[in-house]
This record gives sequence, structure tokens and C-alpha cells, in this order.
Amino acid sequence: MVAAFLGLRLYSVLGRRAEHEEEPVPQRFESDDKPAIRPAAVPAPVVSPRAAELEGVMPAVERALREIASADSKFNLAQFLEGARGAYRMILEAYWKGDRETLRELCDDDVYAGFVSAIEARDAAGETLANSLIRIEETRIHSAVLDGKTARIALLFVADIAAVTRDKDGTVIAGSLDDAIESRDVWTFSRNIAARDPNWLLDETDEG
Repeated sequence: MVAAFLGLRLYSVLGRRAEHEEEPVPQRFESDDKPAIRPAAVPAPVVSPRAAELEGVMPAVERALREIASADSKFNLAQFLEGARGAYRMILEAYWKGDRETLRELCDDDVYAGFVSAIEARDAAGETLANSLIRIEETRIHSAVLDGKTARIALLFVADIAAVTRDKDGTVIAGSLDDAIESRDVWTFSRNIAARDPNWLLDETDEG
């Protein structure tokens, strides 16, 4: 991504950042029948991926998604995509604010450690971020695999972000809230389909 997003040191640690869509705010990212957040009282029916959701997906990826849907009764692709968009926004905003608790809930150990390291470096420099996710322009399935009991789905997020970095005195040292910059991120979410916990976790980030 680039030096313009000075405050987002995640590039070297985790990949890129992005997002801010005007839609309901999820509380948790789950594979259950609510599109991301707390387990619903009534589980959603098992639904195989539909043609509209698989548009442009490579045959191997489509097969993997169908394998995941077959092996995991809680998996619903449409709800997964909606939940992933919400998780993308929540994770970015948590990083920008230094909200370790939210990051801990939504990321695996390695990704969480990378975010925390970047937050600590930012704090040590006395810098703060005033970033805003303007919109998510696109969410596209990038890859998918079922490896034993572990399902992993990577999504490409294309989003517009306005970013500002301030120093310890509050002076803007990078960015502008008046100009949004396009961000392209590939984030991979994973879940042990044999586990009782229905939540998917972010386990890898990269540039799109």
C-alpha cells in the first residue's frame, strides 16, 4: 500500500487496511444464521452457494466452497460474505483506535500479535490515527480450501479510506480526511468446522 498511509504500519506486518460502509454494525463474526454476530436462536437452513454468489469464481474455488458447505452445517455463503464485510470494518476501526479487546475476539494469535505490535509502535511514537472507512466498493471471493477440519476463505476487499496521522501535539503529519484512497486487501478467514464455536477468525492479511 504506501507511505501515504504512514500510520498504517500494518502493511509490513499484516497487509493493508480498509473499509467503512454504512450498514448495521456487527458484534461478532460468525458462520451462524445472523450475518456475523451473535448466534441466533433459530439456526439458518443449510444452503449451498448460489450462482450469484459464485459469479467469477474459479472452478476449484467453487468446489472448495461446496465442500465447506457440505461439511459445515452452519455455513451459508451469503451470510459469510455479509459477516466478513462487517468484520473487515470492525477490525480496521479497532486497529485505528487501538482497541485490543475487539482485535483479540476477531483475529487469530499471529494476526492479533501483528496488530498489537503496530499499535505499540504507534503509541511509542506518540502518533494517533483519525481514519475513516468511506465505503467498501467490492468484496470478492479470492480463494477457498477445506484442509481436514479447517475451512479457510480469502476475500478481496476494495475500499475507499480517508486517513490522517497526527503527532503527539495533534499536528497532521500525513494524510487528509478530504481525500479517500483506494485500498485493496486480501484477508483470509478460517474456522475449525468441528469446533462448537461458530466464529470465523482473521488468520492472514495481504495486499490485493
